[in-house]
Amino acid sequence: MRRLILPFLMFIALASWGKSNHSTIGWKAGTARITITPEQSMWMAGYAARTKPAEGKLHDLWAKALFLEDSEGNKSLLITTDLIGFSKVLSDRICNKLKEELGLSRAQIILNSSHTHSGPVLTDDSKNYYPLDADQIKKRDDYSDLLVEKIIQISLEAERKLKPVNLFAQNGVVRFQVNRRNNQESKIEETTELKGPNDFAVPVLKVENKQGKTEAIVFGYACHATVLNGYEWSGDYPGFAQIELEKKYKGATAMFFQGAGADQNPLPRRSIPLAEQYGKELASAVDRVLNEKMLPLTSHLKTAYSEIDIRFANAPPTAKELHQITEENSGYPEYLKLNAHFLLEKVKNGKKLIGSYPYPVQAWEMGEHLLISLGGELLTGYAIRLKKIYGNNIFVLGYSNDVMAYIPTTEVLAEGGYEGTRSALFTTPWSSDIEEVIINEVAQLVSKLEKE
Repeated sequence: MRRLILPFLMFIALASWGKSNHSTIGWKAGTARITITPEQSMWMAGYAARTKPAEGKLHDLWAKALFLEDSEGNKSLLITTDLIGFSKVLSDRICNKLKEELGLSRAQIILNSSHTHSGPVLTDDSKNYYPLDADQIKKRDDYSDLLVEKIIQISLEAERKLKPVNLFAQNGVVRFQVNRRNNQESKIEETTELKGPNDFAVPVLKVENKQGKTEAIVFGYACHATVLNGYEWSGDYPGFAQIELEKKYKGATAMFFQGAGADQNPLPRRSIPLAEQYGKELASAVDRVLNEKMLPLTSHLKTAYSEIDIRFANAPPTAKELHQITEENSGYPEYLKLNAHFLLEKVKNGKKLIGSYPYPVQAWEMGEHLLISLGGELLTGYAIRLKKIYGNNIFVLGYSNDVMAYIPTTEVLAEGGYEGTRSALFTTPWSSDIEEVIINEVAQLVSKLEKE
């Protein structure tokens, strides 16, 4: 009888050790990447003044994935891309597919874009600023379909490649962003005192394998990717920064995310050498952080997500008002006339124009570190305010999950101007309570994470 009991007790002990050891395993991570450079000439996104499709490339565009899993099996997926920004229709397609394939909820997925203005136009069912003929529309939609497939592909690959790692977080600094609302670009080289507000932080997340080798470098900056305005595909300064880091850290995947930089431009600009210079400056700032003391993150992951209705100040335009916008002497720029035509087609097809918009708000807690991810072209004031509430070391991402319009602060909305009163969806501005609605929802999500 004793001979039977002893092996049984040893089995129980080993099984119990395996379960308790699970909590000390730590983080797992997997990365994957794929080129998303269009294989054919098609229209470029970002500038309404362009008159022809792309002509060649400076360097490839990329989509990159980082899949994370903590010691309790909680998972998250970060996708970064050299693109202008995902529309809601594309974001929803990707996330619905990832739920089917990987069982990931909406809270567990961030889709961020660098907002390069040297990437392709993407499918968007809410707006259209570009003079696309039938051939270009087909190219846009075919490319967007392929993009969805490629993002699913790298997501699955990153999940398959999960392995034990350590995570570290810290912020650096670089100062080539300039507040474009408060400084004249034409006089920038003779300006001796730049005006803000600004957020010069360079957030960095390091993924290191158990042998101490850097596997992934996730970093951000809050500044428009608008150094270049030509006809060659390019990731702009974020693309050059990623290239620079991947040269230095052989085998590592460098992933750039765009912050709250909707009112920030890289100035001066408009040359390839300047794009390379800013890329190297940003890469150097990241490199310094990687080689100084960083905060080690305990293996503990929480995620939260919601969509809140943010309202417009005025009712949606009527068909008559849209017609007036499209008239030759209406005073509206050409891209808004094109968008008015697009909206008129919706009305003719019996579709009702919306009076509010489902805005994405997201929060991740990675160990001791908080990451807040918001949609749209997010102004710097949001990052400044959130850092006052939650601390200077948090990561604030804009241009995530859905890039529908500029998201102004209350102050900028009152001031007016391009980023303040223009919505990409209508010619009417957002309601005056937009900032409070968004900040309050962030607070709700962070509170939810703290209670879990």
